[in-house]
Formats: sequence, C-alpha cells, structure tokens
Amino acid sequence: MNTAIPAPAPAKSSTLAGNYFVSNYPPFSFWSEEQKVEVEMALNSEPVPGAKLGLYHHIPFCRKRCHFCYFRVYTDKNAKDIQAYLDATITELKSLAARPLIRGRKPHFVYFGGGTPSYLSTKQLTELTDRMKAILPWDAAEEIAFEGEPGTLNAAKLAAIKQVGVTRLSLGVEHFDDHVLEINGRAHRSGEVYTAYERARAEQFSQINIDLIAGMVEETEALWQRNIEETIKLRPDSVTIYQMEVPYNTTIYKEMKAEGKLVAPVADWATKRRWVKEAFAALESAGYTIASGYTAVLDPKRTKFVYRDELWSGADLLGLGVASFSHAAGVHYQNLTEIEAYHAAVAAGELPIKRAFRTTPEERMIREFILQMKLGRVELGYFQEKFGVDIAQRFAAQLGHLAAEGFVTVTPTQVTLSRDGLLCVDTLLHEFFLSQHRTTKIV
Repeated sequence: MNTAIPAPAPAKSSTLAGNYFVSNYPPFSFWSEEQKVEVEMALNSEPVPGAKLGLYHHIPFCRKRCHFCYFRVYTDKNAKDIQAYLDATITELKSLAARPLIRGRKPHFVYFGGGTPSYLSTKQLTELTDRMKAILPWDAAEEIAFEGEPGTLNAAKLAAIKQVGVTRLSLGVEHFDDHVLEINGRAHRSGEVYTAYERARAEQFSQINIDLIAGMVEETEALWQRNIEETIKLRPDSVTIYQMEVPYNTTIYKEMKAEGKLVAPVADWATKRRWVKEAFAALESAGYTIASGYTAVLDPKRTKFVYRDELWSGADLLGLGVASFSHAAGVHYQNLTEIEAYHAAVAAGELPIKRAFRTTPEERMIREFILQMKLGRVELGYFQEKFGVDIAQRFAAQLGHLAAEGFVTVTPTQVTLSRDGLLCVDTLLHEFFLSQHRTTKIV
C-alpha cells in the first residue's frame, strides 16, 4: 500500500507568508463596511481639546512594483492619469477640511507616502502642495516627511522637494547590492543611491533617513555586513531597518503558491533578528542611538519622527487618496482600494470609504500601549493620566510572562524592552490584544 509522506513542517523560525508587522489596533481584519457610517459621525464631531492633526497623502505610482510590495501601487499610469488622481485628492481634502472635526485646525505633521511620492514631476509636486496648503496651511507643521526612490531624485526634483517645505526625506535604499536590488524587483541601483544621497545632502534637509530591509531574497552574511558599512559611511541622520516579510498579495507569495511552497525564499526570523541586532550594535558604535525596534538616530535631541510619535499617541490623521488609512476622533477607516472606485466616489461627492471601525476607550488605550511598546519604553504615568489605567496591574500577567522570558523590565514608572525583546516586538504585542481580536489575520 502506498502511503503519502507528509511534507515536513516548517521550522518555527521560518519566514512564512503573512503580515507580522503590527501597525494598528484592532487589526484591520475587524474593520467593516457596516461601520462606514461611523466616519460621518466622527467627522461631524468637535475635536478633542489639544488633539494634534496629521495629514497623509498616498501617491500610488511607481516605476516598478517590488516583489515584496503589498501596498496599492500602479506602474501603468500616464501624466494625465496622475493629474486626474491628484485633482481627486484635492477634492477629497476640500470636503474633509469643511467638516467640524477639521475646520479651523492646522496639521501638526504631513506625510507623503506611497508608492513613490518622488515619482511625481517637479510641476506636479509644486502644484499639489500649493493647493494643499491653500486648504490646510502648513505653517504650524513641525514635520513634513517625504518618501523618495533614489532613481527618481534628480537635482531639480530634490530642489523642489526642499522648496515645498519637506523637513524629513526618507530614501528607500533597501540594499546596496545591485543583484539583490534587481532580484527583489527594485527599480533603482546602488549608483543612484549614492548620487541621490549626495544631492540631498547638498539641499541641506533637516533630516535624511535611509530605509534598509534585512533578509531580502538572496541576502548573505557578507552582503548584510556591507550594507551596515555603507550606511555608516554615508552617516544619515537616521536609519530605519525592517525585517523582510512576505505578505499574501506580493509577487513572492504568488510564486510560492504556484510552486506549493510554505516557506518564503528569504532568511528565517532568527537570522533577520541577528542581522538587525548586529546593525544596531554597529550603529551604536558609530554614535547612533536606538530609538525604536526599527530606527537608529544620530542626534536624539534634533532628529525626531513626529508622524510616528503623534500617531502612536492618538493624533487625528487624515489619509488622502486610494487605500489610505485615517484615524479620526477614535474611528479608524480606510479609503476605497481601487483607483477607479475612488475616483467615482469623489466625483459623486461621497466619502471614498471602504471600511471602518469605531474604537472604545479601552481599545484606544491598548492601541497606544502596544504601539508605544515598539519604542522600547512605555511611561506608565502617561496611561494613568490619559486613560486612568494602571498598566502594570492591567497587564500584570502578560508583562510577568515577558519579564520571565527576559524581554521586558517593569519598574514603578516604566516598561522597558530588552534589545532581544525590541527585535521581536511585533510578535510580543499580540499578548496584549483583547481575546476577541486575537487572530493570525491582521491585514
């Protein structure tokens, strides 16, 4: 009798398909179309006194789609298509700015993400930002952040980015090896990285950040060490290092599925965490300070991530454009995820909402706690004052377990993560979810 031999189970630390990075709470899978009505109620409410306002603009256009990318991006749009999209986002912003929650407020931070914001032409970028400022002035903004792909950053483009008021330019370097960049579907090559960085330095941006990814396809020990060395040579104001994931809607996952593979063709989690640990140690030796589970900064007093810190402390965020995410008066929501549907809704004078979720005070407390854990430290007094919650008591069992594992230390004033805890922080956060939100599906 022929007996089928089952495939061996993946090792515990293998990189499997899925999202591991925790970016919000409750998880996106609990947001629903049924709760879209909550967005209208939130936008028609008065703002909480003292609440900060942020603005996010999603630019969903790229020269090429990376094999690990899971964002809503388009590589087939011409200049006319792009202008029509930018016009639609301005229409959306005008509608939002007239609502009671937003009327009369000024953004404390603005973020251009993608996709590739630097894919826009100089003219498109200048006109877009002028129109946005006319609706919601930026003169009170502490940070204007902008993501750039090195191959799109010529001298004129960088000058325009600086001219419109960008304070933090984040370069999507990801890697310094041309073969690794190519096989992972990146559009740029290492030569463009060095050229873009030199030109950006000449523009004297307040902050230049470099993004890296540990564990890309065909990464090796030697190549990762070279990544660290090249980064330290450039000496950017900050470095952000992500650990490679393979979400379900990526090219890599589609190839895995077609071949019947469970384990992604990238480094396992133990290796990726070790690589980031080595990078952090080298950066510290070079004068950097570790500021979160993903970031190192050269001067903590001068270099900030306002977008991150305010968002993780409950700020209102208006997301413009297709598939963008917002947080308004305690209501999470996401815009429609297809550009045609987005255009149609905006043209009809409707809010282009796909799904939403109204949070309870307890859920907002948990959200801020787990997100601030990613900073490596949580001030207990903040939660006592804002939510009336003793975090050490509320999460005594979870914190006790993590302390026994060597991941956290709890004092009367603070929860502090060890370096090993910080490197795997996203896997620890699920312990603090309410029971009804514990799921492996967080997208």
